[in-house]
Amino acid sequence: MKIAIVGAGLIGQTIAHMLRETGDYEVTALDRDQDALDALALQGIPTQRVDSAEVDALRVALHGFDALVNALPYYLAVNVATAAKGAGVHYFDLTEDVRATQAIRAMAQDAPQAFMPQCGLAPGFIGLAAHELAQRFSDIREVRMRVGALPQFPTNALKYNLTWSIDGLINEYCQPCEAIRQGQVQWVQPLEGLEHFSLDGAEYEAFNTSGGLGTLCETLAGQVETLDYKSVRYPGHRDLMRFLLEELRLGTERDTLKTILRRAVPSTDQDVVLIFIAVTGTRQGRLVEEVFARKVFAKTICGMPISAIQITTAGAMCAVLDLFREQHLPQSGFVRQEQVGLSAFLANRFGRLYEGHPLDASAMV
Repeated sequence: MKIAIVGAGLIGQTIAHMLRETGDYEVTALDRDQDALDALALQGIPTQRVDSAEVDALRVALHGFDALVNALPYYLAVNVATAAKGAGVHYFDLTEDVRATQAIRAMAQDAPQAFMPQCGLAPGFIGLAAHELAQRFSDIREVRMRVGALPQFPTNALKYNLTWSIDGLINEYCQPCEAIRQGQVQWVQPLEGLEHFSLDGAEYEAFNTSGGLGTLCETLAGQVETLDYKSVRYPGHRDLMRFLLEELRLGTERDTLKTILRRAVPSTDQDVVLIFIAVTGTRQGRLVEEVFARKVFAKTICGMPISAIQITTAGAMCAVLDLFREQHLPQSGFVRQEQVGLSAFLANRFGRLYEGHPLDASAMV
């Protein structure tokens, strides 16, 4: 299968290496950043320079490919999807942006190829896993989804390091969040819904962030009383971000905020991804709860040290692409993450990266 990976950043690089390692994919990286392309070329990945913001140029560059994997920031998703549609190639992305996903869904309605956005960790894996757990109940009362990409060794006041797209991070802190309350789909505010809990001897907080639910609100509408998604951080992070975004009004000055964070908050490869899903409902006449919980740590893959967020994000994309190639997923139109089965995902060669370290779910209080 011939794959164009648009975006040669850390996640795009990881996807390229993972796919190439199998021998089942012919991979080419496309980007306008020549330095990023040169780094990949030195590692044996074919590259092509193209301005991904230019729809026509990208459409021409996609000639001869079977599918496109979009690893660019969320604000370029619609442009890239438009180019994929014009080129007649299947489209996959990692966006957490709700509006971009809605536009791509509309684009997919009359398309002969598949459009599958939100193929990362959250949205992505968290939604497909929560959906499968929910289907094991005759009546669903509550679905709680919590995900955190955290430094193993927090040292700054934010207790956070930059482990993925800074554009995506700011966007999820600023945009309204979907949820279901008392059976009704609602929009709730980001940074609200603060809760504290302990897990494996560590203290955490969680709060509303945008996009993590993917299309799950629509899929489970009318079936569940309460459904929400929250990002997990170390205690105190939410209050400092609220100060920056609201008190200093940097939520409306995103370029300034990006500059500040890039200058002040270092990145790290020593991270951990925490995944926690709890579903409560009725099964065989009894009220029960089922939990899926994992910690995934950074490790060496394809001979390279890879961060936990790279592993979980790129691993999810590669697993979904693998299942699509094997025709376990629809081959045209809009494809939801919930159409991926959890058992099939975890059995996949890339999905096995999610095995991680099971947690003692009873410790979450």
